[in-house]
Amino acid sequence: MSEPPLLSRLLRDILRQVATLLIALAFVAQPQFLRAAEDSPWLSFTQLPPLPDAEGFAGMYAGVSSGALIAAGGANFPQGRPWEGGPKVWHDRIFILEKPEGPWQLADQRLPRPLGYGVSVTYGDSVICIGGSDAEKHHADVFSLRWVDGRIEVSTDGLPPLPGALAGAAGAILDGRLYIAGGLEKPEHESPWAMNNFWRLDLTRPPDQRRWEALDPWPGPGRHQAVAGVMDGQFYLFSGVEMREGPQPGTGVRKTPYLTDAYHYSPRERTWTRLPDLPRAVAA
Repeated sequence: MSEPPLLSRLLRDILRQVATLLIALAFVAQPQFLRAAEDSPWLSFTQLPPLPDAEGFAGMYAGVSSGALIAAGGANFPQGRPWEGGPKVWHDRIFILEKPEGPWQLADQRLPRPLGYGVSVTYGDSVICIGGSDAEKHHADVFSLRWVDGRIEVSTDGLPPLPGALAGAAGAILDGRLYIAGGLEKPEHESPWAMNNFWRLDLTRPPDQRRWEALDPWPGPGRHQAVAGVMDGQFYLFSGVEMREGPQPGTGVRKTPYLTDAYHYSPRERTWTRLPDLPRAVAA
């Protein structure tokens, strides 16, 4: 039997996996639950080749185009860990994995700027990258990445910028609509709160008619680094990090413990429903 396409290997059953993945995350430190997850017919993990970088990256954009896995941007500390005084460095490189058993390729093309900590979703044959930050500020950019004939195509066609700069948000695609929830308008050391914005972009409309729409937010505190997913026609939002006023006016610090509340949004009724709290925070 031939190997299934990379897209199905990486993303199959993802709609059904949301609840099961959260349970696995909640008990990730307990081996018996890991063994149960390995035996689950819904969960199948295969280790891919490591990215060709000694440090690795946080906050990368990732998705699938033309059956190839794209991983782009992100940040790391190549000159020393944060507690050693090393500066955070943002990147604009784009890596491509065409086959699960194959090598990573470094694309000749790069992101529009060094960028990370945005939202990325796969839609059609494109990886849509939304918002993010660099060393100076947060951005409202929205653009797509496509792997075509051995090269990366970067485009903003039909992808208007966000209503405002945003990083650390959560997002997902539901029935051709892109939903973005929460995030920070400015870096943590500058922002005294996390946002509770809820924005939607209808990708089923003609490209020149697409506009971001502000929807009613969830009935809970603003947050960033939350987890989002979709299942059975609903958008789900889990956990995240709340902010409070910092020691200096106009600055923010993380509020602990992290959030454990959970919600789902029904586009048909345009209403939010609160779910039982998670056993523990899964801020990402």
